[in-house]
Amino acid sequence: MYPVLFKIWRLEIHSYGLMLALSFLLGVFWSMSRAQKRNIKKDDVMDVFLFVVVSAIIGARLMYVLTHLSEFRGRWLDTFNPFPSTGGVGIEGLTMLGGVLLALATIIIYCRIKKIPLLRLWDVIAPVFGLGIFLTRIGCFLNGCCFGKPCDLPWGVVFPVVSPAGYLFQGVHIHPTQLYSSLYGLLIMVVILLLDRKPRFDGFLASVFFMMYGISRFLMDFVRYYESSVQFNILGIYLTFNQGISFLMFLFGLFLLIKLNHDNRQLN
Repeated sequence: MYPVLFKIWRLEIHSYGLMLALSFLLGVFWSMSRAQKRNIKKDDVMDVFLFVVVSAIIGARLMYVLTHLSEFRGRWLDTFNPFPSTGGVGIEGLTMLGGVLLALATIIIYCRIKKIPLLRLWDVIAPVFGLGIFLTRIGCFLNGCCFGKPCDLPWGVVFPVVSPAGYLFQGVHIHPTQLYSSLYGLLIMVVILLLDRKPRFDGFLASVFFMMYGISRFLMDFVRYYESSVQFNILGIYLTFNQGISFLMFLFGLFLLIKLNHDNRQLN
């Protein structure tokens, strides 16, 4: 595909890095605009985003390492490098779900320290996360990582050999799971924005995000390629570590929605 979009003299502009940076910049300005309407300071949003970016990268790398420990035996220093390579072909070194989880934990800690209403800030950022998924997964597609299993569907994609997907599945049509993920990120963003057109209790939009992201990621992972080392068998069905976390995210969102709705009715 296009892992390097263009060069400025000797500086290479990588597609994934560009989409990640774009999602960050748009997310910051959009979040600050949304925060004003909910009486949250712009400076607090800027600060939390800086912490979120760092924690998201660390979390994404940490989850990848924990689910691929066999790759790092004898070369533990590579755990600090999120973009390793094997045989001249770049391989995946980040797991987005880990980044999302640590970013959410960072927001919790930041809100406790700064005494900011956590649920209200989560509602501010909820559609922004959807935008981030939409943009960064396009970067994944251009980079040829986070790819799917072989398929015979009309929209199956053959990746070039120089990409991680093409290196593993040479000349084979595979599911463009990056685009599936991008589309559900866009869907999450649109649904949350539509729901946000009416006044809602704090935490409502965050609950919807957790449920939609959890179920979307859970279903998408059935057609995404994973090594056997990150899969486990439950009643004859092979699931991934990410699907387990996604299911818990859905349950958490459902629990949060029911509890907050009950508490809100009690107050009214």
